[in-house]
Amino acid sequence: MSSLFHSLKSWNTHAYLDVNQWAVHSSFIHWFMTPFAYWLGIVFFVILLVIGWWNARSANDPVRAVAKVVWAAGGAVVALGLGQLVNHAAAERRPYYVLHHVEVLVPRVHDFAFPSDHATMAGAVTVGLWLASKRLGIISLIVGLALCFARVYVGAHYPGDVIAGFLLGASVVGLFAVLMVPVLAVLGSVAARTPLRPLLVAPERDGL
Repeated sequence: MSSLFHSLKSWNTHAYLDVNQWAVHSSFIHWFMTPFAYWLGIVFFVILLVIGWWNARSANDPVRAVAKVVWAAGGAVVALGLGQLVNHAAAERRPYYVLHHVEVLVPRVHDFAFPSDHATMAGAVTVGLWLASKRLGIISLIVGLALCFARVYVGAHYPGDVIAGFLLGASVVGLFAVLMVPVLAVLGSVAARTPLRPLLVAPERDGL
């Protein structure tokens, strides 16, 4: 077990350094990778969630479809909370405080690195949107994997941080969807009988 841990740690470090070296020699894409890894990637996911909600209102069962999108967002919050518990338990220092002379393209922070919050959010939203729409799920997966890579590229995380984060987010939303989507659908059915109905059912679905 000890040798496996050291092997994984060695791979984690070497993979980080390999990506970091690529970042050093690809400054021509820093203009995109830096904001994408820092805040723009989150904006992409917010947009995907809004599109998912908008489309869900026109689904055959709009209330349940909207419930899936709501769980995609709510599950991400739950996964981030669980991730923080793991984060403080693992207490892994950021790679730029451990490794010297590495390229760092985002502001240095003093919180712990494992698991990545960005990757956790990406995994959670991707699975949630996949439940609501396979097409949006695929788009979210592409954006999510790109964001995971970008977090390593800018020097903020080891590869293991983003892999663990993505799997954590995906697992939380996927496993608890069986419980949470029906609950949210019931709450949505109640809300659909109030002035909030337009948030749950598109006008063209009324009366069908």
